[in-house]
Amino acid sequence: MDELTHFTDAGRARMVDVSGKPSTNRVAIASGILRMQAATLACIRSGSIAKGDVLTVADVSAVMAAKRTADIIPMCHSLSLSGVEVVFSDLAEPDASGSVGIKVVTTASCSGQTGVEMEALHAASVALLTIYDMCKAIDRGMRIESIQLEEKRGGKSGIWNRAKGIT
Repeated sequence: MDELTHFTDAGRARMVDVSGKPSTNRVAIASGILRMQAATLACIRSGSIAKGDVLTVADVSAVMAAKRTADIIPMCHSLSLSGVEVVFSDLAEPDASGSVGIKVVTTASCSGQTGVEMEALHAASVALLTIYDMCKAIDRGMRIESIQLEEKRGGKSGIWNRAKGIT
């Protein structure tokens, strides 16, 4: 197991000093799922949610979240992101509980001294929370699940992919 670098020898939390690391191109991809009733998904897709275009608002909120990650996660470095991409897809096949859903995949990229995993994960989380917020009046039983890192590229550790492991 890798050493935890966000703690001093005395056990105190710290922001890791990355000033000695070379800048490399960094990419991280994260995903998450929001499960809901089929009628809720139909309302989102038909544009009949009273608060507005749900996925457009969620897209913007994901980008804003990625850009503000260091303001929310205490030990994250402020990064100059070069791009954030957000893709939504329907999970129209019901799961065991009969719920359908929306999957979000976020990709964050930069050239820097530290990775963008937290930015991609934060973007995916906030996108799903935004959809929940906009639809809660018609479906309070929605549930967020499976927020996870799918892939990261760049830096000393190279490429990691959930499906393939470290490459």
